Amino acid sequence: MRLAGARVLITGASSGIGAATARVMAAAGARLVLAGRDRERLDAVAAETGGLAVAGDLTAGVADLAGRAGPVDVMVGNAGRGWAGPLVTMPDGVAEELVATNLTAQIALTRSLLPGMVERGRGHLVFVSSIAGAVGVRDEAVYAATKAALIAFAESLRYEVPGIGVSVVLPGVVDTPFFARRGAAYARRRPAPIPPERVARAIVAAVERGRPESYAPGWLRLPVRLRGAAPGPFRALAGAFGRPVSRRVRRGATP
Repeated sequence: MRLAGARVLITGASSGIGAATARVMAAAGARLVLAGRDRERLDAVAAETGGLAVAGDLTAGVADLAGRAGPVDVMVGNAGRGWAGPLVTMPDGVAEELVATNLTAQIALTRSLLPGMVERGRGHLVFVSSIAGAVGVRDEAVYAATKAALIAFAESLRYEVPGIGVSVVLPGVVDTPFFARRGAAYARRRPAPIPPERVARAIVAAVERGRPESYAPGWLRLPVRLRGAAPGPFRALAGAFGRPVSRRVRRGATP
C-alpha cells in the first residue's frame, strides 16, 4: 500500500515507537490520526507531524476513537502496558489491565475499523507485538502472553480477510521509557536497545511491502526459529542467559 495520502491511525502515539512511527509515516505523506493518553506529548507529536490528536484511554474509548478517526486505510496497534516481576508478586488487577490494553482493546478497535476496510476493498492492519510473545521472557509472563495472543489474532485474521493486509512487528529491546514505566529498568548489557525509529521503519516497510511478519532487529527471527526447531536447547540457553534484571524500580502498569 502506498502511504502517500493514506489515512493512518496510530495508537500509543505520544512517545516511543508510536511517536517515531508518526514521524516516519508523515514523511511518507500519510494523513495521521494519533491516539494516546499523554495529552501534552500527544499534542506535540501532532503539531510536528500535522496529525489529529485524540487523547484518552484506549480501553475505555475505542468507539469514540474509531468514530473520530473516520475511514482508516492503515491501523497501527501500538498501545500497550507492561509489568515486570515474578507472577506471585503481581498486584491484584494488573493482569487484567495488561490484557485489556494489549489485547482486548486491539481486538475491539480492529472490529470497529475492519468492516470499512472490507467494504472499500483496501486497508492494512499492523499489530506491534514483542519478541516476548514469540519466545517467552522470565518475569514477564502476563505481558508475554498478551503479545503471543496478538500474534495468533493477526495470523487468524489473515485467513478471514485476504484482501486486507495484516502484519505483526516484533521488536526486541527498544530505547523508550517503556522499561522504566513498566516497573523494572532494563539492566542487561546485551542485547543493546535499538532506537524506536528502527521499529518505525519496520512498520512502514510492513505496510508498503505487505510483509506479514517483521522483526526489529532482524536477527531476532533466529531465536524464534531455534525455539521451533529445537525447543530443548533453546530453553537451556534461555535459562542460562535470560536472568532477571538486577535493577528494580517501582512496579506498576505502564502505557
